[in-house]
Amino acid sequence: MSKPSVAINMLWCVPGQVGGSEEYFVRQLVGLHEINAPFDVTVFAPRSFSVAHPDVAKSVRIVEVGNSCTNRELRVSLENTWLASKTRNFDLVHHGGGTLPSRGNASTLLTIHDVQYLSYPQYFNAMKLRYLRNRVPSSVRRATCVATPTNYVRQSLDSAFGNVQSRSFVVRHGMEPNIGVSATDEAELRSRFHLGDARILMFPAMTHPHKNHEFVLRLLTGPWRDHNLKLVMAGGHGLADTHVNQMIVELGLEDRAIRIGRVGANDRDGLIRLAEALVFPSMYEGFGAPVVEAMALGTPVIASDCASLPEVVGDAGLVLPLEESAWANSLNEVGRRKAELIARGLTRSAQFTSAKSAEDLCVAYDAALTLLRAGR
Repeated sequence: MSKPSVAINMLWCVPGQVGGSEEYFVRQLVGLHEINAPFDVTVFAPRSFSVAHPDVAKSVRIVEVGNSCTNRELRVSLENTWLASKTRNFDLVHHGGGTLPSRGNASTLLTIHDVQYLSYPQYFNAMKLRYLRNRVPSSVRRATCVATPTNYVRQSLDSAFGNVQSRSFVVRHGMEPNIGVSATDEAELRSRFHLGDARILMFPAMTHPHKNHEFVLRLLTGPWRDHNLKLVMAGGHGLADTHVNQMIVELGLEDRAIRIGRVGANDRDGLIRLAEALVFPSMYEGFGAPVVEAMALGTPVIASDCASLPEVVGDAGLVLPLEESAWANSLNEVGRRKAELIARGLTRSAQFTSAKSAEDLCVAYDAALTLLRAGR
């Protein structure tokens, strides 16, 4: 008996430009191969996707469109024409970018990473907000099944749009099995990024407003004013980029708040591993993969108690309200509880592997196919 055919729409996944959702899907795809999933999978992706993700190219079949898909309007057009034609005869089409095209195969699984626009509409420009308000509710309604990275997002969808939980599934994030194996050496990182022998805190996040860089920068001038303590900020340029740079100057933190831009996985792993703690004061996360990466690498986590983060961190890190008084003594607490937090983190991170993520995804695929066979 032949395997059910699944097409995965990743035209939205422009390498290096879509944040954590890119790593989420890449790790899932590798996981599907790792567990020898019982589906015949084909990925439809932007031009050069295979070059950016050679491990995926070795794991699943990839069909690239002759366009980079950096323009959203063009990408949407391609989904409704080129992709619709290519996926017409698949048993199921998995759309990973949070919305469904208007045309194409009606047998669908829709992944929604978050619904931040419902909580913080002010962080979206008018055009994108209008697009999301129009497309997300209709996509949820039309999808055969919906996948989310956490129960938090799943429940948010149900509260916003109703009657979603009965056909929605949590597909957790998963870390690759070799995370940290090729981590860059600490001495090299300290030399390259001019960190000297300073104590290091790691904050990997694009400079979007909801990531809340301002909160941790102000801590550096308050209870964390130790001049031998440096904050390493990795990540691309977001909508709050100018504001973050201005704050660093205004607060006199040029020597202590170190911006290093995007880094590769090896540097990321090495920087997290050498850090005293990973700090994550985000106001909204659909999941928050960096906190699990830190746990897997043996680095304690200090995170906000917002959105999905309490669900993801559990009791394996410090989960605190976004108040300076709550964070003031957290570094001392991490120091006192270091061995305990590392052990808890390693145990917790074992629940978030690429294989387990792929297993969750297979459950969602099976459920969608069962509903389709039942004539939903």
